[in-house]
Amino acid sequence: MAIRIKARGGESADQMMKRFKKLCEKEGLTKDIKRKEYYEKPSERRRRAQRKSDNRRAKGDF
Repeated sequence: MAIRIKARGGESADQMMKRFKKLCEKEGLTKDIKRKEYYEKPSERRRRAQRKSDNRRAKGDF
């Protein structure tokens, strides 16, 4: 899963970096990196998922 960016005509390095960051975010890489930055116990992962599910369900009731 490699993201490749080719320079377009007259495109600066800053513009290329901006495009690269946008693609990474679109692919979910930044979110995945932040999630894997620290170890999370499986029980904590399940608890977090359950809390997220409860919040979504509560929002739907209103």
